Amino acid sequence: MAAVHGGPGAPGEMAPVARELSQIAGVLEPLQTAATIQAQVEELRAILEDNASLPLTLIGFSWGAWLSCILASFHPELVKKLILVSSGPIDQKYASSVMKTRLGRLHGADKKEAAFLYHTLGISASSDSNYCESLSRFSELISKADSFDLLPDEGDNVRLDVDIYRTVWDEASKLRSSGRLLEIVQHIKCPIVAIHGDYDPHPANGVKHPLSAAVRDFRFILLERCGHYPWRERSARNMFYRILKAEIRQ
Repeated sequence: MAAVHGGPGAPGEMAPVARELSQIAGVLEPLQTAATIQAQVEELRAILEDNASLPLTLIGFSWGAWLSCILASFHPELVKKLILVSSGPIDQKYASSVMKTRLGRLHGADKKEAAFLYHTLGISASSDSNYCESLSRFSELISKADSFDLLPDEGDNVRLDVDIYRTVWDEASKLRSSGRLLEIVQHIKCPIVAIHGDYDPHPANGVKHPLSAAVRDFRFILLERCGHYPWRERSARNMFYRILKAEIRQ
């Protein structure tokens, strides 16, 4: 299997999950370094073909869920099962509530700062001297809003690659808003299981409803008291790993 990180541009994010899953089977943690969606798909394809026994199970987190879906759609011979963890909404009509939910969970100075940074990042260029610092602070604030009861991180020191994030996310958001992402997932042939937290600001129905309609073999699992990072949620962590390992063993 392979654990595919999010971001885009957050290499090492899935390291804790990969370590846990290595107890039951061989696992890869591919690190995406390319700055376009097509290049990331080809980079992931090459890593899997060179290092994995194919077909394999792909476990995609957040942006990695979309990337895994795109790979499975265009290279079905590589993937026998998709497990999507905390995927963003597949259909654009579910996306508008995400930032509203996040800002609604913050209060006082944190809320004002997050709103200001959201606006600033939207009009700044990634080459601006303050962009990296602003994005880092914004990510820190958003992590509070994304999480129900977060455990300390496991010391993997993940650093977001700002250039990859900016270019790939700009492309990815257009892929969704155009309806092309939904068209792509309709061509997936392998089984898909989506695992999602009930406190994740990315609405569960934005994953469940589009995929239920588009994919023949699809199941949706909702975790209670769980935000965007289920392996770090105090109440959901153990259940998340039990479900994940059971799906892999199947």
